[in-house]
Amino acid sequence: MNQTLELNAEKRYLNLPVKNGAARRWVSLIVDGRIERDFEIELADGNPDWWAFVDLAPFKGRTMTVRVDDLPADSTALKAIEQSDTINGGENIYRETLRPQFHFTARRGWNNDPNGLVYYKGEYHMFFQHNPYGWNWGNMHWGHAVSPDLVHWTELDEAIRPDKFGTIFSGSAVVDEANTAGFAKGQDKTIVCIYTAAGGTSRSSVGVPFSQCLAYSTDRGRTWTKYDKNPVLPHIAASNRDPKVIWYAHAKKWVMALYLDGSDYAFFDSPDLKIWRRICDVKLEGDGECPEFFEISVAGSTGEMRWVFYGGKGMYLIGRFDGMKFTPESGPHQLNFGNCFHASQTFNGVPAGRRILVPWGQVALPDMPFNQMLGFPIELSLRTTEEGLRLFALPVREVQILRSKKHSWKDVMLKPGENLLSGINGELFDMTVEFAPGMAEAGFCIRGMTVGYDATKQELICGDKRAAVAPRDGKVRLRLLVDRVSIDIFANDGRVYMPMQFQPKVGAPALDLYCKGGGTRIVSLEVNEMRPAWGK
Repeated sequence: MNQTLELNAEKRYLNLPVKNGAARRWVSLIVDGRIERDFEIELADGNPDWWAFVDLAPFKGRTMTVRVDDLPADSTALKAIEQSDTINGGENIYRETLRPQFHFTARRGWNNDPNGLVYYKGEYHMFFQHNPYGWNWGNMHWGHAVSPDLVHWTELDEAIRPDKFGTIFSGSAVVDEANTAGFAKGQDKTIVCIYTAAGGTSRSSVGVPFSQCLAYSTDRGRTWTKYDKNPVLPHIAASNRDPKVIWYAHAKKWVMALYLDGSDYAFFDSPDLKIWRRICDVKLEGDGECPEFFEISVAGSTGEMRWVFYGGKGMYLIGRFDGMKFTPESGPHQLNFGNCFHASQTFNGVPAGRRILVPWGQVALPDMPFNQMLGFPIELSLRTTEEGLRLFALPVREVQILRSKKHSWKDVMLKPGENLLSGINGELFDMTVEFAPGMAEAGFCIRGMTVGYDATKQELICGDKRAAVAPRDGKVRLRLLVDRVSIDIFANDGRVYMPMQFQPKVGAPALDLYCKGGGTRIVSLEVNEMRPAWGK
């Protein structure tokens, strides 16, 4: 039976008790006869595992009906729903035992793909696939966070919520500098989000196909309005989705890359973000979903540019684009070699031509009121190698903001059984080592996880992942960013990028620098202890 609760929205939050694995119930928040929020949730009877919340700020002072469908008459779940000026359990937010300390995580619920990465007026906007009401995937919204420096993030309220066209799947965002869409009001430029409405993924969109829609903000991303003539790109094929839109300045038009099905993608152009024309198709064997498309300079050259196209796994093509057709010259190449990377996207509009990427960091976080994370931002460069042009990846320089205590060594001969790092404790590190491995195996053991280099095979190894890394002048250089449940590994100044998730081993030493099969000359070693980014 359906049960209801009447309340006057007087406080900031409506707290909802969640029991992971409980029966899923539909909850509707009804104001003035209109459903303002509608979602599935595993409501708890008895002690909850955690508390989800709804921000009541838009409804303050108004009467609201909370309706729970198919709730048994003897359930206590509805009675447990309560208003408060704080999030239940909020005193522990960012302090939880498995909370990553400089990788972004949502305050509550599930997250996956980064969406709508865009820079405007000193702020980085990062949207993300978000289920605010569950530990698992579902109820897809666009969560939203902003940062002045790519390191310290402030989570805002949900930006885009499900509607009659479906839940909100992945997409991108642009700043409409020339007001081509005509949405502008006041002095601020309009931020426009282009997203997939995933028809058929909610009860209000049964029978509706996937399509592409717009939402926009005229107040620097603080409030959002959906375009009243959505969708702007009707259904084409299968679960067509994940539009990546850029401004193509040479022809003063917008260009969209869209995933169709299998390994097939299509390109479209538009003068105003509202009317789209298909201009060419691209096939990317071995990949799918979440296209990314950008122009990047060739490092060390003057004015030489290429275009890069890649999919959800990060398999990329390098080529040229004339405004109507993308012509690959090489690829697909592999961007990442780890187990904690999917559906990455790069920021639009970053000053000085920087190309900054954020992936979905795939890591399960059991017994937490949140699940999954976003990868730490990395900066891409396109460099000439013995194999041709390739993307290199390194952490954004802003990570240095978090460094605290520094330890360093130079020209040390490490012997088997020795550990230079035995006196260092902690969880968070930014480490760089350059070593001459000879014929030995050398590397780090970090709270039970080994990051090693096998000199005989010339391979970087972590868990079940491997990547070829050839010494340069007899030396190998590794950079590691260590967070509570992840290690981002960069070899030879970004030639290899291996983001890894791991579960720390209880009681294991914080750090061990080891070698096997002979001594290893440590040319230089720097270990920076890190502060949390959350400021808590």
